[in-house]
Amino acid sequence: MKKRLHSNILVGHAYVNTTFNNTIITITDTQGNTVAWSSSGLAEFKGARRSTSYAAQAAAEDAGRKAVERGIRIVKVIIKGLGQGRNASIKGFITAGLKISLIADMTPVPHNGCRPPKKRRV
Repeated sequence: MKKRLHSNILVGHAYVNTTFNNTIITITDTQGNTVAWSSSGLAEFKGARRSTSYAAQAAAEDAGRKAVERGIRIVKVIIKGLGQGRNASIKGFITAGLKISLIADMTPVPHNGCRPPKKRRV
C-alpha cells in the first residue's frame, strides 16, 4: 500500500483530547482524514509526567511539525476534556508554525448524568 501525500491541503482541524492522564492530538483535513497525530506518550513522557502541560505542548509541537510537512498552514482547534494540556497545546501549535483561526471547546457536559450509587449503610 502506497502512502498518500497531502500536499495541496492548506486548512485543517486540530482535535485536542485532554484527560487527567494523557493528551492526544489529531490533525485532520476538512473531510476528517487524519494527516498527523501525536500524544504525550509518543513524545516520550511516561507515567505521571504524561499528564503535565509541558508534555501536552511537546505533543502539539510534534503533531504540528508533521502537519506542516504535509502542507497544512491554518488549523481550527477543537478542544475536548478537562486536563492540564488545554492551553499548552495551543502554544505548541503556534511554535510549530501553524496559524490558528478558531478555538472551540467541545467538552461534553452531562445534563444530570448517570444515577449516583446508593447510599452506604454501615
